[in-house]
Amino acid sequence: MYPHLRVARPVSNLNRSWTMYQHGLGLVKVGQFEDHEGFSGVMLGYPDSSYHLEFTVCHLHPVSPAPTPEDLIVLYFPDLENWQNARERMFEAGFTEVAPFNPYWGMQGCTFEDHDGYRVVLEQDEWVNFKG
Repeated sequence: MYPHLRVARPVSNLNRSWTMYQHGLGLVKVGQFEDHEGFSGVMLGYPDSSYHLEFTVCHLHPVSPAPTPEDLIVLYFPDLENWQNARERMFEAGFTEVAPFNPYWGMQGCTFEDHDGYRVVLEQDEWVNFKG
């Protein structure tokens, strides 16, 4: 059994962030908490996956998001039609397509940025487990 992965990000607008990612990536809400020791958050994932995204705000000591162009979430879509549908949903959800910092991500994919500057790559390819 492998551990479950949570990718947590502080955001400037909790409602805007989770609704963008829910719509853009087709994620579902898997958890939520409000004012837990000053923090509120929403967790999104895919059913039966071993990871999820968490978006948080700190009401007592707000943290400004500080992503770099290389802080990426990369999702692989082997099926062209699924990739095209996801790409269209990202636009509809309010993401902006940007040029990737690393040109590799532009060869078979597209890079999107949210309102806080966090980036998501939709790669139109199958994940291959590289063994070095």
